[in-house]
Amino acid sequence: MTTQASGVPAMWLSLVTGVCVYAGLLALGDRMLADPDTFWQIKVGQWILDNGAVPRTDIFSFTMQGQPWISTQWLAQACYALAFSTAGWGGPVVLTAASIATAFALLAWFLARRLDKSVVLVLLMAAVAIASPHFLVRPHALAMPVMVAWVAGLIAAADRGVAPSLWLLPLMTLWANLHGSFVFGLVLVGAIALDALMNVERPARAPLLMRWFVFGLIALAASCITPYGWNSLLAARNILNLGAALSMITEWRPADFTRFGAFEGVLLLGLGAILFKGLKLPLMRIVLTLGLLHMALASVRNAAVLALLLPIVLAAPLAARFGQAAILPTNGTRPRSMVAVAALVPVIAITAFAIATGRYTPPSGIAPAVAALKDRGVSRVLNDYDFGGYLIWSGVPVAIDGRTELYGERFMVDLDRAMMLKNPDVLFDMLKSQRIDATLLWRRTPAAQLFDHVDGWKKVFADDNVVAHVRDPSARHLAEPEIKPASN
Repeated sequence: MTTQASGVPAMWLSLVTGVCVYAGLLALGDRMLADPDTFWQIKVGQWILDNGAVPRTDIFSFTMQGQPWISTQWLAQACYALAFSTAGWGGPVVLTAASIATAFALLAWFLARRLDKSVVLVLLMAAVAIASPHFLVRPHALAMPVMVAWVAGLIAAADRGVAPSLWLLPLMTLWANLHGSFVFGLVLVGAIALDALMNVERPARAPLLMRWFVFGLIALAASCITPYGWNSLLAARNILNLGAALSMITEWRPADFTRFGAFEGVLLLGLGAILFKGLKLPLMRIVLTLGLLHMALASVRNAAVLALLLPIVLAAPLAARFGQAAILPTNGTRPRSMVAVAALVPVIAITAFAIATGRYTPPSGIAPAVAALKDRGVSRVLNDYDFGGYLIWSGVPVAIDGRTELYGERFMVDLDRAMMLKNPDVLFDMLKSQRIDATLLWRRTPAAQLFDHVDGWKKVFADDNVVAHVRDPSARHLAEPEIKPASN
């Protein structure tokens, strides 16, 4: 006979997990600021706070200025901007660390109520190993705990063979305002509903299906409670329509197994454990597992989704195979409250220490190059994709940045052909049609090397990684111009 674990041990493990993850992330805070998109995310948030409105057209680029654009991440961006205005770069770091830690605390709580603590610890360590490259100051991090709570609620209802609680619906509204991945949460309602139907007798399936259907409709309506209404749903279509352009964006590329890493290691160990123990899954849990795995293999950005959600999907089958954790006595809500209060002490101490001693700063290796361009009063800079965020942060209109849904497939493909000199005519046509007066490119970019030899363009900055040129009709390149690397 199996029994369910009590709230107190599960809560202890949950809070210890959250505190440990939180402390670890704050210790590595600068790493969370390593994404160039962080700059423009906060800049958009600042615009939202300053204007008391959400953007509906592009105001940051010169290539798409005035074109329709909405930010389905507006709430996360505003939160990041508020955190930055309050505590500098330490604010977004603390906010992100707290959000990710909460996600893992929720995951630990869900698992610990169903599985032996040793199994829970193995699953948590595997999840951290897979998801850690995606611990970044970006809106998806603020959506992580909402995603975990939503899916945990759906799976718990399916395990019991009932419809989800309506108390889950506010989570969908919050998710829809934090990050565009809320569409995935809506899709999961249908898949998990089918799993729930298999957990009840045939006569009960029709009424249960109707209750799940009604829940799904209300969840769909709840996802439209945003400043953009139902247009937030349609925005996901713009990402899916990027086609060939997706392969140009690192986070959208398929998983790379040319070098052995944590993701591959966890997958192989997990597969070996399943084969050794002979774990069997219900049909829909197999479908969900394969779906999550496919997403993670097809796009590296979905590895964190796999890490956080797969343990939830597998919790019930693992409990049936290995047995649930033993129940321990509890005195109701008072011990839980005491545990929660006790956890606040190290959290407050860690936060205060991090803010007081941490010198969190994002990498700004291109800052000297941007300063050199701004000194020359340029306004239309042809930039590499990775530099768009810092240019927006610096108040310089960009040719392209991380808002891929704004630029679309055709523009991104043409820009890639120009930068890589796959068709040099495209580059020169773009220079003319967009009235480019400066460039800021990786030194390794073929176009950057070409400008060293094109009359009318003058190199004004170069170091080991970045090179900047400005339009100068008097520039002639009978010989390679001499540029000294920027001094540190």
